[in-house]
Amino acid sequence: MESQFGIAHVWAQGDFVTKTVAIILVAMSLASWIVIVIKAIDIMRFKKYARNAQDFWHSADFAAGLSKLGDQGDNPFRQLAIEGREATAHHRKTAEHLHDSLDVSDWITRCLRNGIDEFTARAQSGLAVLASVGSTAPFIGLFGTVWGIYHALVAIGMSGQSSIDKVAGPIGEALIMTALGLAVAIPAVLGYNALVRGNKSVLNRLNSFAHDLHAFFVTGTRLNVDSSKPGAVVTPLKKGA
Repeated sequence: MESQFGIAHVWAQGDFVTKTVAIILVAMSLASWIVIVIKAIDIMRFKKYARNAQDFWHSADFAAGLSKLGDQGDNPFRQLAIEGREATAHHRKTAEHLHDSLDVSDWITRCLRNGIDEFTARAQSGLAVLASVGSTAPFIGLFGTVWGIYHALVAIGMSGQSSIDKVAGPIGEALIMTALGLAVAIPAVLGYNALVRGNKSVLNRLNSFAHDLHAFFVTGTRLNVDSSKPGAVVTPLKKGA
């Protein structure tokens, strides 16, 4: 015998609007979890690339450093190093365009900044889905609750039975929609915050790596600040192809 209470009963007794709201909430939940899983895997991979970036500066030349960064096409640290090398080589050629009149430091900074901006846009893709789900799911669930309570009260009024045992069941079933909305929104909000923190950590390391690359391509050395000593220490690295 089918239970007269619970989600299954709400679905069986619900009209088109109630079922549509439930389907929308399930779709939003699936979309948010897919984004959370994919972006979490990406962040873990980017953090691994960031650890490999430290080995770049222990290489004998630039080519050896690139090999230590790996050959992954989505490695932002490798892409940044290549873009910096190409920007430096381009600036050394005979000036043919208006942007070639820029100072070498400004030109390399611009190219590295463009690379960081492209990675930032790629890292933040999908986060808008989590933000939208987190902000709208509770209200969608609330709409389903209001709609369900309305129909429950209409049915109770038509039956003429207003005792607590007749009211509690339909009203409680309608409130399930609010609970579903919260169940969808809470993981989306928590996942959004966690992914934003993870992206910020990777971007901080990428910006630090870009700062070192800028110093290397402009001066031929990597600039390191030693907190235990005043001033800066430079680490030489041969510019290989």
